[in-house]
Amino acid sequence: MEHKARWWREAAIYQIYVRSFADSNGDGEGDLAGIRERLPDLAELGVDAIWLTPFYVSPLADGGYDVADYRDVDPRFGTLDDFDALLRSAHDLGIRMIIDVVPNHSSSAHRWFREAVAAEPGSPARARYIFRDGKGPDGEEPPNNWKSIFGGPAWTRLQRPDGTPEQWYLHLFDSEQPDFDWTHQEVHDEFDDVLRFWLDRGVDGFRIDVAHGMVKDPALPDIDPDAKADLLDGSTTLPYFDQDGVHEIYRRWSALAAEYPGDRALVAEAWVENAERVARYLRPDELHQAFNFEYLTAPWDANRLREVIDGSLAANGTVGATTTWVLSNHDVTRHVTRFGDGEQGLRRARAATLLMLALPGSVYLYQGEELGLPEVTDLPEESLQDPTWKRSGHTDRGRDGCRVPLPWEGDVAPFGFGPEGSEPWLPVPEHWGELSRAAQRGVEGSTLELYTAALRLRRELEALGDGSMTWLDSPEGVLCFEREPGVRVAVNLTEAPVELPFSGEVLVDSGPGVKTTDDVLRLPAETAVWLRV
Repeated sequence: MEHKARWWREAAIYQIYVRSFADSNGDGEGDLAGIRERLPDLAELGVDAIWLTPFYVSPLADGGYDVADYRDVDPRFGTLDDFDALLRSAHDLGIRMIIDVVPNHSSSAHRWFREAVAAEPGSPARARYIFRDGKGPDGEEPPNNWKSIFGGPAWTRLQRPDGTPEQWYLHLFDSEQPDFDWTHQEVHDEFDDVLRFWLDRGVDGFRIDVAHGMVKDPALPDIDPDAKADLLDGSTTLPYFDQDGVHEIYRRWSALAAEYPGDRALVAEAWVENAERVARYLRPDELHQAFNFEYLTAPWDANRLREVIDGSLAANGTVGATTTWVLSNHDVTRHVTRFGDGEQGLRRARAATLLMLALPGSVYLYQGEELGLPEVTDLPEESLQDPTWKRSGHTDRGRDGCRVPLPWEGDVAPFGFGPEGSEPWLPVPEHWGELSRAAQRGVEGSTLELYTAALRLRRELEALGDGSMTWLDSPEGVLCFEREPGVRVAVNLTEAPVELPFSGEVLVDSGPGVKTTDDVLRLPAETAVWLRV
């Protein structure tokens, strides 16, 4: 099945968590003007596109994934004029821009939900969301036993102003994020219009939040009491995730996006069971990409990584789609920490980066990974803002540790994230000055220079990006493969050095000590290398 070449098939796309990227006005929160000021740094890094997390009007109950107005910028992040200026500047630098769309749920502050709460049961205003009568005497029990991804029940009961209990509404996430009812035509029409609003402004595509969640089993059946209701668990079959009806929505969206010039891309955040289920979202008349979460969650293990790589390439190949590799994002522990933290975690993370950037397809980078930032595991409890912290009864610290503002330059926190003396919304560790962009720029062996060199080679070398790969024989714990023409990749995942029976010119390596002779490559522990052969 032939697909025409598209920019997103081999792009390196950089995820910007807007609130934590760059603060232009000193209010402690990142903003669109701050991103615009720092775009030259991303051009220098060598990314092809950026993805912005939500910047829409929002109470920020869930970091902006609770949208109150899908067609405007929250004042804390700027204005529509700021957005247009950012998009123009990105395009001027040759950087495309995709933005988040959040179609599973809105904020409870959205005009529609406020209308629904004020309306009577069974009214048209309520039909846009999933309202149901409760079970038991006086409807005092939820309609079913579904659980919120953030902890606790997935249903909240309304109360009249006089305290009279009322219907229940569904929220797979926070109680301030009511789920839309996608069986209602008005919801479809509304999101068609939202997509057009931003496509008309010139965005290059959308990352679709909870892309597998919009359609629910109409019977709303109970789930197994022991079933995990975790967004990051694709192995449990749930009546509100990965239902067949979502694919009709994406065929409609794909046709809509195709009306616009310039290859607009649709990217799914779909935590589903396996590579074959993911590939169903990527059929030729549906979406263009889906994050490879099976790869993101794979352990530091050569056999498991190879299995995931092979499975992903095979499944996506059946529908003519490339694979989208990712190691970190705003919802998971940063991979430096996942791979062991400290020196070992960073060494493995650097090797994992060279492996990922050499695989066929496109890659997503999460802001700060090019600096080797670890997870911040010791944020003061009083600064934690993720709804998971509250809904778990203060047992799960949530995702704030990967959302700490970026260090840019200087010797004093927050290291250029905002004007000197400003207090960022999450505290920046005092030792992050040595990890700042300014501290690493031009320093041989720094993580920033590793990313910059690898991304440059990825653009320059015909062998990398879209295409195929061939595995080569290698010892246990080592992955070796070739990309045609003329690039060989070796990754030693063991804790001991290895010798491999081939050599070539070292293009880039993830750590010191790589040596090649006429016929032997000596590869240190937990290190990766690209060779020209």
